[in-house]
Amino acid sequence: MRILICLTVSLASAAGMFAQPPAARAEGDQAWQACISTRTAPDDKVATCGTVIEIGCETGKNLAAAYCFRGHGLTEKQEFDAALSDLNESIRLDPTSACALTNRGRVYAFKRDLDRAIADYDEAIRIDPAFALAYNNRGDAWMNKGELDRAIADFSAAIKSNPSLAIAYGNRGYAWHRRRDMARAVADYTMQIKLKPEVLAYINRGNAYRDSEQLDRAAADYGEVIKLAPADARGWRNRGMIRLYHGDTKGGLADYDKALQYDPADAYSWNNRGQARMRLGDKAGAIADFRKALEINPGLRSASESLQRLGAAQ
Repeated sequence: MRILICLTVSLASAAGMFAQPPAARAEGDQAWQACISTRTAPDDKVATCGTVIEIGCETGKNLAAAYCFRGHGLTEKQEFDAALSDLNESIRLDPTSACALTNRGRVYAFKRDLDRAIADYDEAIRIDPAFALAYNNRGDAWMNKGELDRAIADFSAAIKSNPSLAIAYGNRGYAWHRRRDMARAVADYTMQIKLKPEVLAYINRGNAYRDSEQLDRAAADYGEVIKLAPADARGWRNRGMIRLYHGDTKGGLADYDKALQYDPADAYSWNNRGQARMRLGDKAGAIADFRKALEINPGLRSASESLQRLGAAQ
Protein backbone atom coordinates (compact mmCIF):
# COMPACT_ATOMS: atom_id res chain seq x y z
CA MET A 1 0.00 0.00 0.00
CA ARG A 2 2.65 2.50 1.03
CA ILE A 3 6.40 2.18 0.59
CA LEU A 4 8.85 4.56 2.18
CA ILE A 5 11.90 6.26 0.82
CA CYS A 6 15.17 6.04 2.69
CA LEU A 7 16.69 9.42 3.37
CA THR A 8 19.63 8.77 5.67
CA VAL A 9 23.28 9.44 5.14
CA SER A 10 26.39 9.50 7.26
CA LEU A 11 27.61 13.07 7.24
CA ALA A 12 31.22 12.11 6.74
CA SER A 13 33.93 14.71 6.58
CA ALA A 14 34.15 16.21 3.11
CA ALA A 15 37.94 16.03 3.13
CA GLY A 16 38.11 15.78 -0.63
CA MET A 17 36.75 19.29 -0.91
CA PHE A 18 39.98 20.80 0.36
CA ALA A 19 41.64 19.88 -2.92
CA GLN A 20 39.20 22.16 -4.72
CA PRO A 21 39.45 25.93 -5.31
CA PRO A 22 37.54 28.00 -2.70
CA ALA A 23 34.66 28.81 -5.07
CA ALA A 24 34.21 25.15 -5.98
CA ARG A 25 34.36 24.17 -2.30
CA ALA A 26 31.66 26.71 -1.43
CA GLU A 27 29.44 25.65 -4.31
CA GLY A 28 30.00 21.99 -3.53
CA ASP A 29 29.23 22.41 0.17
CA GLN A 30 26.01 24.32 -0.53
CA ALA A 31 24.92 21.73 -3.08
CA TRP A 32 25.81 18.88 -0.71
CA GLN A 33 23.65 20.27 2.09
CA ALA A 34 20.68 20.69 -0.26
CA CYS A 35 21.27 17.27 -1.80
CA ILE A 36 21.04 15.41 1.51
CA SER A 37 18.29 17.52 3.06
CA THR A 38 14.93 15.78 3.56
CA ARG A 39 13.23 19.13 2.91
CA THR A 40 14.60 19.59 -0.62
CA ALA A 41 11.97 19.31 -3.37
CA PRO A 42 12.55 16.56 -5.98
CA ASP A 43 13.50 18.95 -8.82
CA ASP A 44 15.98 20.75 -6.59
CA LYS A 45 17.32 17.48 -5.22
CA VAL A 46 18.05 16.22 -8.73
CA ALA A 47 19.81 19.50 -9.56
CA THR A 48 21.85 19.86 -6.38
CA CYS A 49 22.90 16.22 -6.20
CA GLY A 50 23.86 16.52 -9.86
CA THR A 51 26.07 19.48 -8.95
CA VAL A 52 27.76 17.45 -6.22
CA ILE A 53 28.44 14.64 -8.69
CA GLU A 54 29.69 16.97 -11.45
CA ILE A 55 31.98 19.08 -9.25
CA GLY A 56 33.72 15.94 -8.00
CA CYS A 57 34.13 17.17 -4.42
CA GLU A 58 32.81 13.93 -2.92
CA THR A 59 34.18 10.41 -3.13
CA GLY A 60 33.43 7.02 -1.63
CA LYS A 61 30.35 6.78 0.55
CA ASN A 62 29.51 10.47 0.12
CA LEU A 63 29.53 10.16 -3.66
CA ALA A 64 27.41 7.03 -3.34
CA ALA A 65 25.00 9.04 -1.17
CA ALA A 66 24.78 11.78 -3.81
CA TYR A 67 23.78 9.21 -6.43
CA CYS A 68 21.32 7.68 -3.97
CA PHE A 69 19.67 11.01 -3.19
CA ARG A 70 19.52 12.02 -6.85
CA GLY A 71 17.97 8.62 -7.50
CA HIS A 72 15.39 9.42 -4.84
CA GLY A 73 14.58 12.73 -6.50
CA LEU A 74 14.20 11.05 -9.87
CA THR A 75 11.94 8.41 -8.29
CA GLU A 76 9.67 11.14 -6.90
CA LYS A 77 9.54 12.62 -10.42
CA GLN A 78 8.57 9.14 -11.69
CA GLU A 79 11.65 8.98 -13.91
CA PHE A 80 12.21 5.39 -12.88
CA ASP A 81 14.82 4.31 -15.44
CA ALA A 82 17.04 7.28 -14.63
CA ALA A 83 16.51 6.66 -10.92
CA LEU A 84 17.49 3.03 -11.35
CA SER A 85 20.69 4.03 -13.13
CA ASP A 86 21.68 6.34 -10.27
CA LEU A 87 20.85 3.79 -7.59
CA ASN A 88 22.83 1.11 -9.42
CA GLU A 89 25.82 3.45 -9.39
CA SER A 90 25.28 4.23 -5.69
CA ILE A 91 25.29 0.53 -4.85
CA ARG A 92 28.38 -0.06 -7.03
CA LEU A 93 30.21 2.63 -5.06
CA ASP A 94 28.92 1.40 -1.70
CA PRO A 95 27.58 -2.19 -1.78
CA THR A 96 26.93 -2.05 1.98
CA SER A 97 24.37 0.76 1.78
CA ALA A 98 21.09 -0.67 3.07
CA CYS A 99 19.53 2.70 2.31
CA ALA A 100 20.44 2.62 -1.40
CA LEU A 101 19.29 -0.99 -1.70
CA THR A 102 15.97 -0.10 -0.11
CA ASN A 103 15.53 2.86 -2.46
CA ARG A 104 16.35 0.66 -5.46
CA GLY A 105 13.85 -1.90 -4.22
CA ARG A 106 11.28 0.88 -4.13
CA VAL A 107 11.96 1.70 -7.80
CA TYR A 108 11.59 -1.96 -8.76
CA ALA A 109 8.30 -2.01 -6.83
CA PHE A 110 7.02 0.99 -8.77
CA LYS A 111 8.02 -0.81 -11.98
CA ARG A 112 6.01 -3.82 -10.72
CA ASP A 113 9.13 -6.00 -10.63
CA LEU A 114 8.29 -7.27 -7.16
CA ASP A 115 10.75 -10.16 -7.10
CA ARG A 116 13.70 -7.83 -7.68
CA ALA A 117 12.28 -5.41 -5.13
CA ILE A 118 12.10 -8.18 -2.54
CA ALA A 119 15.64 -9.29 -3.36
CA ASP A 120 16.93 -5.77 -2.68
CA TYR A 121 14.98 -5.53 0.57
CA ASP A 122 16.34 -8.95 1.58
CA GLU A 123 19.89 -7.71 1.06
CA ALA A 124 19.21 -4.46 2.92
CA ILE A 125 17.87 -6.45 5.88
CA ARG A 126 20.87 -8.82 5.75
CA ILE A 127 23.16 -5.79 6.00
CA ASP A 128 21.05 -4.08 8.68
CA PRO A 129 18.70 -6.54 10.45
CA ALA A 130 17.06 -3.68 12.37
CA PHE A 131 16.25 -1.53 9.31
CA ALA A 132 12.55 -0.79 9.76
CA LEU A 133 12.04 0.83 6.34
CA ALA A 134 13.29 -2.24 4.52
CA TYR A 135 10.88 -4.46 6.47
CA ASN A 136 8.00 -2.07 5.77
CA ASN A 137 8.73 -1.90 2.06
CA ARG A 138 9.25 -5.65 1.75
CA GLY A 139 5.92 -6.12 3.50
CA ASP A 140 4.30 -3.89 0.90
CA ALA A 141 5.81 -6.02 -1.88
CA TRP A 142 4.54 -9.22 -0.25
CA MET A 143 1.09 -7.67 0.07
CA ASN A 144 1.06 -6.76 -3.60
CA LYS A 145 1.93 -10.39 -4.37
CA GLY A 146 -1.05 -11.49 -2.25
CA GLU A 147 1.19 -12.96 0.48
CA LEU A 148 -0.66 -11.41 3.44
CA ASP A 149 0.92 -13.54 6.17
CA ARG A 150 4.41 -12.59 5.04
CA ALA A 151 3.35 -8.96 4.70
CA ILE A 152 1.96 -8.87 8.24
CA ALA A 153 5.14 -10.49 9.58
CA ASP A 154 7.29 -7.82 7.90
CA PHE A 155 5.13 -4.93 9.06
CA SER A 156 5.32 -6.36 12.58
CA ALA A 157 9.11 -6.56 12.29
CA ALA A 158 9.21 -2.93 11.13
CA ILE A 159 7.13 -1.91 14.15
CA LYS A 160 9.37 -3.90 16.49
CA SER A 161 12.44 -2.15 15.08
CA ASN A 162 10.80 1.28 15.11
CA PRO A 163 7.61 1.53 17.21
CA SER A 164 7.14 5.12 15.98
CA LEU A 165 6.96 4.20 12.29
CA ALA A 166 3.36 5.26 11.65
CA ILE A 167 3.09 3.92 8.11
CA ALA A 168 3.98 0.39 9.21
CA TYR A 169 0.88 0.39 11.43
CA GLY A 170 -1.17 1.71 8.52
CA ASN A 171 0.15 -0.93 6.16
CA ARG A 172 -0.41 -3.72 8.67
CA GLY A 173 -3.90 -2.36 9.26
CA TYR A 174 -4.57 -2.54 5.53
CA ALA A 175 -3.36 -6.15 5.47
CA TRP A 176 -5.67 -7.01 8.39
CA HIS A 177 -8.49 -5.26 6.53
CA ARG A 178 -7.86 -7.45 3.50
CA ARG A 179 -7.98 -10.45 5.85
CA ARG A 180 -11.38 -9.13 7.06
CA ASP A 181 -10.03 -8.79 10.60
CA MET A 182 -11.61 -5.40 11.22
CA ALA A 183 -10.83 -5.19 14.94
CA ARG A 184 -7.07 -5.51 14.31
CA ALA A 185 -7.31 -3.19 11.30
CA VAL A 186 -8.99 -0.50 13.39
CA ALA A 187 -6.43 -0.92 16.19
CA ASP A 188 -3.52 -0.43 13.77
CA TYR A 189 -5.12 2.52 12.00
CA THR A 190 -5.80 4.09 15.40
CA MET A 191 -2.12 3.80 16.33
CA GLN A 192 -1.15 5.27 12.96
CA ILE A 193 -3.46 8.23 13.57
CA LYS A 194 -2.02 8.71 17.07
CA LEU A 195 1.49 8.87 15.62
CA LYS A 196 0.69 10.75 12.43
CA PRO A 197 -2.89 11.94 11.83
CA GLU A 198 -3.11 12.13 8.05
CA VAL A 199 -5.86 11.85 5.45
CA LEU A 200 -5.26 8.29 4.26
CA ALA A 201 -5.19 6.93 7.81
CA TYR A 202 -8.62 8.40 8.56
CA ILE A 203 -10.00 7.17 5.23
CA ASN A 204 -8.75 3.65 5.89
CA ARG A 205 -10.04 3.54 9.44
CA GLY A 206 -13.35 4.94 8.22
CA ASN A 207 -13.51 2.17 5.64
CA ALA A 208 -12.82 -0.44 8.33
CA TYR A 209 -15.56 1.01 10.51
CA ARG A 210 -17.91 1.07 7.52
CA ASP A 211 -17.16 -2.55 6.62
CA SER A 212 -17.80 -3.59 10.22
CA GLU A 213 -21.11 -1.66 10.19
CA GLN A 214 -19.96 1.00 12.66
CA LEU A 215 -21.40 3.72 10.48
CA ASP A 216 -21.37 6.61 12.95
CA ARG A 217 -17.66 6.08 13.58
CA ALA A 218 -17.04 5.80 9.84
CA ALA A 219 -18.84 9.10 9.25
CA ALA A 220 -16.78 10.75 12.00
CA ASP A 221 -13.53 9.63 10.36
CA TYR A 222 -14.63 10.87 6.96
CA GLY A 223 -15.50 14.14 8.66
CA GLU A 224 -11.91 14.34 9.91
CA VAL A 225 -10.75 13.91 6.30
CA ILE A 226 -12.92 16.87 5.32
CA LYS A 227 -11.37 18.97 8.10
CA LEU A 228 -7.81 18.02 7.13
CA ALA A 229 -8.29 18.27 3.37
CA PRO A 230 -11.50 20.09 2.36
CA ALA A 231 -10.62 19.85 -1.33
CA ASP A 232 -10.16 16.06 -1.21
CA ALA A 233 -13.27 14.51 -2.73
CA ARG A 234 -12.80 11.23 -0.85
CA GLY A 235 -13.95 12.64 2.47
CA TRP A 236 -17.11 14.13 0.96
CA ARG A 237 -18.15 11.13 -1.10
CA ASN A 238 -17.47 8.60 1.64
CA ARG A 239 -19.41 10.61 4.20
CA GLY A 240 -22.14 11.16 1.62
CA MET A 241 -22.51 7.41 1.22
CA ILE A 242 -22.90 6.95 4.99
CA ARG A 243 -25.50 9.70 5.10
CA LEU A 244 -27.49 7.97 2.37
CA TYR A 245 -27.24 4.69 4.32
CA HIS A 246 -28.66 6.53 7.33
CA GLY A 247 -31.51 7.98 5.28
CA ASP A 248 -30.14 11.53 5.45
CA THR A 249 -30.81 12.16 1.79
CA LYS A 250 -30.35 15.93 1.85
CA GLY A 251 -27.09 15.59 3.76
CA GLY A 252 -25.88 12.95 1.32
CA LEU A 253 -26.83 15.14 -1.63
CA ALA A 254 -24.90 18.06 -0.17
CA ASP A 255 -21.81 15.89 0.34
CA TYR A 256 -21.94 14.56 -3.21
CA ASP A 257 -22.29 18.13 -4.51
CA LYS A 258 -18.95 18.86 -2.85
CA ALA A 259 -17.39 15.58 -3.98
CA LEU A 260 -18.23 16.34 -7.60
CA GLN A 261 -16.94 19.88 -7.26
CA TYR A 262 -13.51 18.45 -6.45
CA ASP A 263 -13.60 15.26 -8.54
CA PRO A 264 -16.06 15.48 -11.46
CA ALA A 265 -14.58 12.34 -13.07
CA ASP A 266 -15.90 9.92 -10.44
CA ALA A 267 -18.79 7.96 -11.94
CA TYR A 268 -19.90 6.59 -8.57
CA SER A 269 -20.40 10.07 -7.17
CA TRP A 270 -22.64 10.99 -10.12
CA ASN A 271 -24.56 7.75 -9.63
CA ASN A 272 -24.98 8.22 -5.89
CA ARG A 273 -26.02 11.84 -6.25
CA GLY A 274 -28.53 10.62 -8.82
CA GLN A 275 -29.87 8.18 -6.21
CA ALA A 276 -30.27 11.04 -3.73
CA ARG A 277 -32.04 13.20 -6.29
CA MET A 278 -34.33 10.34 -7.21
CA ARG A 279 -35.28 9.88 -3.54
CA LEU A 280 -36.06 13.57 -3.29
CA GLY A 281 -38.30 13.49 -6.36
CA ASP A 282 -35.92 15.41 -8.65
CA LYS A 283 -36.44 13.18 -11.67
CA ALA A 284 -34.75 15.45 -14.21
CA GLY A 285 -31.71 15.94 -11.98
CA ALA A 286 -31.46 12.21 -11.29
CA ILE A 287 -31.64 11.36 -14.99
CA ALA A 288 -28.90 13.88 -15.78
CA ASP A 289 -26.66 12.42 -13.06
CA PHE A 290 -27.19 8.82 -14.12
CA ARG A 291 -26.42 9.71 -17.73
CA LYS A 292 -23.23 11.47 -16.64
CA ALA A 293 -22.23 8.41 -14.61
CA LEU A 294 -22.71 6.20 -17.67
CA GLU A 295 -20.81 8.63 -19.87
CA ILE A 296 -17.81 8.11 -17.59
CA ASN A 297 -18.40 4.41 -16.90
CA PRO A 298 -20.71 2.81 -19.49
CA GLY A 299 -20.77 -0.45 -17.55
CA LEU A 300 -22.13 1.02 -14.30
CA ARG A 301 -25.14 -1.21 -13.79
CA SER A 302 -26.77 0.77 -10.99
CA ALA A 303 -26.99 3.90 -13.14
CA SER A 304 -28.36 1.97 -16.11
CA GLU A 305 -31.02 0.23 -14.02
CA SER A 306 -32.02 3.51 -12.38
CA LEU A 307 -32.59 5.11 -15.77
CA GLN A 308 -34.80 2.17 -16.74
CA ARG A 309 -36.84 2.60 -13.56
CA LEU A 310 -37.28 6.26 -14.41
CA GLY A 311 -38.35 5.39 -17.96
CA ALA A 312 -35.47 7.34 -19.45
CA ALA A 313 -33.18 6.42 -22.29
CA GLN A 314 -29.48 6.15 -21.71
